Amino acid sequence: MTIINDISDAVRSFFTLFGVMDVIDILIIAFVLYRAIIIARETRANPIFKAILLFIAATLVSGWLHLNTINYILRHVMQIGMIAILIIFQPELRSALERLGRTKFSNLFNHEDDSGAADVAAEVAAACAEMSAQRIGALIVLERSTKIGDIIRTGCTINGEVSRDILINIFIPNTPLHDGAVVIRDGKILAARCILPLTRNESLSSELGTRHRAAIGLTESSDAIVVVVSEETGKISIASEGGMSRNYTEETLKKALNKVLSADEANPSENVLSWLGGIKPWKK
Repeated sequence: MTIINDISDAVRSFFTLFGVMDVIDILIIAFVLYRAIIIARETRANPIFKAILLFIAATLVSGWLHLNTINYILRHVMQIGMIAILIIFQPELRSALERLGRTKFSNLFNHEDDSGAADVAAEVAAACAEMSAQRIGALIVLERSTKIGDIIRTGCTINGEVSRDILINIFIPNTPLHDGAVVIRDGKILAARCILPLTRNESLSSELGTRHRAAIGLTESSDAIVVVVSEETGKISIASEGGMSRNYTEETLKKALNKVLSADEANPSENVLSWLGGIKPWKK
């Protein structure tokens, strides 16, 4: 009982000193720092993040030891360093903010008809199967909750129905629109010849060409689904959330796309990897 009373007194003293809102404030900051560390560990920013932590520790230690000159220099470098951090971590910060914006309430007032999802999936799958057989390279983006208007503006506006024949005709070699990506939004081919950002993931296999790297690059900063047909091998792949799954057939591609396009709009943050058979970064 004495131990219990001591613990109870300690808890009461803790809340008396800090207050409930102070505790909540500390917990929120701790959670944000924890998530930042987790995100940094999974990106190329990990070594830089460690260096920043060491820099902060050195600033604190120099202050405790009264190394005034060193502490003065470190504190002023830290002030300038905040601007450098924004520049260095710009891709990671953009990706994090876009993920934060994918909230469940974002589609509460979006009551679009998904009845055409199966038709879109079937037409895309049929086109990819035909292009795979003829070794025609293709890059098809299916926009989801993250709008990619900046990507669409780099291409040529089409705003046409999704059909097997149109998709094949776009990617026929040596035609005006074959180079670049097609973007599909709300069941329409919105634009062609769009330029996608290349991934910065240096761990990918050297066998992956520009199309595959562009597909992965777009999915690193958006929740889009990108279908790739290899010109060299004819293999069909799907990129999502910075990863890639390969060797789809017409039937498996149609099923995967149909599941994604028909997914419940009330759960836009749901992990798409389960729909696509466990996409992961592909290595040799």
